[in-house]
Amino acid sequence: QVQLVESGGGLVQAGGSLRLSCAASGRAFRDLSMGWFRQAPGKEREFVAAINWSGGMTYYADSVKGRFAISRVNAKNTVYLQMNSLKPEDTAVYYCAANYRSSGQAMSVGETYPYWGQGTQVTVSS
Repeated sequence: QVQLVESGGGLVQAGGSLRLSCAASGRAFRDLSMGWFRQAPGKEREFVAAINWSGGMTYYADSVKGRFAISRVNAKNTVYLQMNSLKPEDTAVYYCAANYRSSGQAMSVGETYPYWGQGTQVTVSS
């Protein structure tokens, strides 16, 4: 089992920045590929970013490329999502997810992740 706890959400003005954190426990973090997903009210959950278990591969949704950056610090069992140049359309609940050594395009598919956090709200005002 893996437990995931997100933090760092909040209210920010358009153009601002936030950094989300996701702390993992329960399994060797170094073996986990990690993803961030988001869900806005009335919309489907969508992929945001992912980083593989080794940290050598990252993936981003087209809508966040160049603005968001995913990273991990294995010594802290934590994955981060740095969000810059935020837009009102980035408003959503952001979820952290984990999977054992997944790689490739499967990392952008939510159904491949068995472990999820409770989510953290990000609100971007215009």
